[in-house]
Amino acid sequence: MGLLIDGTWHDTGYDTKSTGGAFKRSEALFRNWVTADGSAGATGAGGFAAESGRYHLYVSHACPWANRTMIYRSLKGLEDHIDVSVVHPDMLSDGWTFGTDFPGTTGDRLFGSDFLREVYLRAKPDMTGRVTVPVLWDKSRGTIVSNESAEIIRMFNTAFDGITGDTQDFYPQPLREEIDRLNARIYDEINNGVYKAGFATTQAAYDEAVHRLFDALDWVEDILSRNRYLTGERVTEADWRLLPTILRFDAVYHLHFKCNRRRIVDYPNLWGWAKELYQWPGLRDVVHPDHFVRHYHYSHESINPYRIIPINPVIHWNAPHGREALRAA
Repeated sequence: MGLLIDGTWHDTGYDTKSTGGAFKRSEALFRNWVTADGSAGATGAGGFAAESGRYHLYVSHACPWANRTMIYRSLKGLEDHIDVSVVHPDMLSDGWTFGTDFPGTTGDRLFGSDFLREVYLRAKPDMTGRVTVPVLWDKSRGTIVSNESAEIIRMFNTAFDGITGDTQDFYPQPLREEIDRLNARIYDEINNGVYKAGFATTQAAYDEAVHRLFDALDWVEDILSRNRYLTGERVTEADWRLLPTILRFDAVYHLHFKCNRRRIVDYPNLWGWAKELYQWPGLRDVVHPDHFVRHYHYSHESINPYRIIPINPVIHWNAPHGREALRAA
């Protein structure tokens, strides 16, 4: 779980001593924007125009943040326009690697690199920061566009519509304020909340994180008892941002991160919602439980020092979801 300092790799984990045992996530370093015509995007950085074949996506099938981008690549019909490299699920002293001895890995299809940090150093040779996925690479300019998943999915949502003809909008103008409100709590208390619980190194930090996590899951369960999706009848970005965490919860976070008050299958509405979205056309093709079960249990030596991979429950994602009744109501 190392990082680059002035372009040199250091096998250094997160420092929780300075935060009272609490996990603090690093900020993304690359915040450029792809737009339909290359004009300035949300961060004010322009010059990256949507073109078929120009961009390459680096992901881990284990990582929920990278999974967001793969979900949007599928939803928006971008498979033929943005190609992908998949790292190995084991993240050890060298960070993310391009080993190919695990099913579903691809190696670095652009440069033949051994490590993901080499891709970062191509963009910024003196970089200081964490080497994370996803990474959206611009082949034309030879640099990283973005390593912020929340922004990459918004680019995918609209920038390539003129190329694909897919005009589905998961961040529609009338619902943006509500989506942003939902995203804020979901990110802090659920998406990142599982990590705050799992990587806490004091009882107080764990207790605060895990109670906020389950309060937030109860809140989502209540919303979904009344709405088919988080904002009502229309599936939006808020749903797709929550889903990758939920997909990993019972298989990983419940045990490995000690988020064990309840499982997702114990929430009738949240469980039904998750099954419905998992069964969305093309979605199950970008969900790889073998990668995330392997990654979390094998990579986090501080949590699982013997790297024993649990057998895990059988989760019936393809079972009937029963969400049609909410639409009828």
